Formats: sequence, structure tokens, C-alpha cells
Amino acid sequence: MSGFEHKPVLLQEAIDALAIKPTGIYLDGTFGRGGHSGSIIEKLGDEGHLLATDRDPEAVATANERFGDDSRFTIVRANFSALHNECENRGWLGKVDGILLDLGVSSPQLDDSERGFSMRDNGPLDMRMDPDSGISAAEWLEKAKASEIALVLKKYGEERFAKRIAGAIVAHREEHGPFTDTASLSKVISEANPKWEREKHPATRSFQAIRIEINAELKAVQDFLDSALEMLAPGGRLVIISFHSLEDRLIKRFMRDLARGDDFPPDLPITADQINPDLKLIGRAVRASKEELERNPRARSATMRVAERTTAKVA
Repeated sequence: MSGFEHKPVLLQEAIDALAIKPTGIYLDGTFGRGGHSGSIIEKLGDEGHLLATDRDPEAVATANERFGDDSRFTIVRANFSALHNECENRGWLGKVDGILLDLGVSSPQLDDSERGFSMRDNGPLDMRMDPDSGISAAEWLEKAKASEIALVLKKYGEERFAKRIAGAIVAHREEHGPFTDTASLSKVISEANPKWEREKHPATRSFQAIRIEINAELKAVQDFLDSALEMLAPGGRLVIISFHSLEDRLIKRFMRDLARGDDFPPDLPITADQINPDLKLIGRAVRASKEELERNPRARSATMRVAERTTAKVA
């Protein structure tokens, strides 16, 4: 089990946003190392329950070690996109009082070089959040064409020099054989990047993009959003912390569209209660405070959005 420290981002803000009821049903789709889950459990009474999911076996092991004896807590090894199925199996659809997602990679995953997420510390080129499923970054890079790699770097990393970096990756692969470790990939990307950003490793965007591709992260977010409404009870809160502009864009659009309500002609006279919105936006986007950034610089890109399920529509 990993001994690496994890600092949950926007912890108090997220807990406050959930507006936890002692008897409520809550979901933590990204257990990580349990920072958010632990704070949720502290506010639950004997009748409340928290169901958590995580793809990482080390996260599940941590969950069982910390909360395995607590009858108010359940951990399932699964992607958060499977939460709808878990709720359906338990008869919880339309009964969940709050859902929390803390997207991205946890600090222990980043800090453990053996997981292959780090650009700075050498390790096997893996990058899978679930090391027992799918293909590793090394396996993908071994077969991907330069055009495929460039598309991923551009789409998921918003990398300006995607074609140049992709070309360098393929050229190195053809001359020296497949990449097997993070250090060699980081070196090739850094040397191919002609303009390094201040205070950012030159391989940051590329590593992020490859990780998102390997773990199908944006698809998981979209699949979750497509089923989120059915899980929430009227008044239930949806709290999502994201670290990537593409993720935040999906979340913002989803919440905005469902808060807009039914699509009526612009000149049709209707009252606010006739619009029938599915969600109500709670406040504006929340970002880490100066004090939190001093304690945890990784919180600098975090954005939290909150919405509340409105009363169920009348057919």
C-alpha cells in the first residue's frame, strides 16, 4: 500500500457545498486516499451512508483499512461512471443526497514513480489508474502513428507543438525501440519542445494528454454526467472538482444546460416556474484560496462547480 501523502483539494469548500444530512445517502466517485470521504463520514449519523468508488487497487485497500469496519461506508473498485449501476442495484436511483467527484490524478499516484505518471522521477511508463485493465502508455506509444499521437497531444494537452513532439517520439521509437520508462519519454518531449513555459515542466501537457487518453478520462466524465440526474434526489447536490479545462467545459455546459430548463420560443410569455429546470446552480465556480495554494501548489488548477437537483418534473 502506498505511503504517499494525499492533500485533498478544496476540502472544506466541497463538504460545505454537499450540505450533508446525517441520514443522507452520499457518493464519492473518486475515493483517492479518503480525505473527502473521511470528512463526509464524520457528518453522517447511524442511518446515513457513503458509497465510494475508485479504480486504483491501492485506494480501495486504503478505504478498507480506514473505514472497512464502519457500517456507514461501502467501497467498490470501479470507475465513477459506474455509480449509476451501483445505485440502481441498491434501489437508490432518485434517492442520493449528494455526489462528489474529485477528478484527475491523486498525489500518491503522481508521487509514486512506479505508477508512471511522473515526468521528474523515472519509472515504468504505465499511467493507468487501474493497473490491471487496459493498455499502458508504453504499449500505446509503441503502436500509435505520429498523427494519432499529435491529435491526442493537441486535443487533451492543448499542446501547441503537438506535431513536432509526436514526430520526435516516433523518430526516437524507430531508432532506439519502444519507450519503456518515463525518463526517456520526458527527455524526448522536452528536447522537442521549442518553448518552455515558466515554472512548468516542458513535458507536462504531453504527459497529461497521454494519461487522459490511456484512462479514457473525458469519456468517463461524460458517461457520468449522462446518468447523474437519475441518481440525485430532489434537493440533492452535485459537487465536481476538475483540473483540466476540457473537463471543466463539459461540467459547466452540463450544469448550465440543465439549469436553463425547457426550450421555449424566446417570445413566448412564461413564468420562471414553468421553465422546469432540472438543476439549480449553487454559487459560482470556486477555486483554491491563497492559503491553500501555499500548502498545496497542485490545487492551482482546481475548479469546483456545484448544482442542486430541483423538484422532480411533473409529467
